[in-house]
Amino acid sequence: MAVKEIVTYPDPILKQVCAPVQAIDDEVKKLIEDLVDTMHAGPGSVGVAAPQIGVSMRVCVIDVSKNRHGKENNHGLLLMINPEIVAKSGAAVMREGCMSVPDYTGDVERATELTLRFTEPDGNVREFDASGFEAVAIQHEMDHLDGFLFLDRIASLKTGLFRRKNYK
Repeated sequence: MAVKEIVTYPDPILKQVCAPVQAIDDEVKKLIEDLVDTMHAGPGSVGVAAPQIGVSMRVCVIDVSKNRHGKENNHGLLLMINPEIVAKSGAAVMREGCMSVPDYTGDVERATELTLRFTEPDGNVREFDASGFEAVAIQHEMDHLDGFLFLDRIASLKTGLFRRKNYK
């Protein structure tokens, strides 16, 4: 539908816990379309959560299939309403960036495997296991729904935050 402007830190909506979606109506479906359009427009973006476009609802979209880290291991475009992590295991530190924190990247420790459950726009509940980069991206986007940014999860303040080079 439309590419939306990304809300950037320190906007207070990024620190709010989002409300669960009560009913999948036209407003929610339009929000999902806007999130997908915004994700595709973002440079290197693999996901966007509703608060990043100013909406405090538990909705996010992810697609790591075009990213070199997720090409071989992914579930395609995920349109997630009220997502929840049912189980997680493993741990790895990876460099993360965020369109809502455009000037920085940071080393963040995340689970490397998880079981995810969410409702799709058609109302079906989906559950599956994700691993690797896709699992990391899911956790990153779900953090937005709980009022966390990757900055809140930096593995080490001494060595974990980096200013992006050549940022314009």
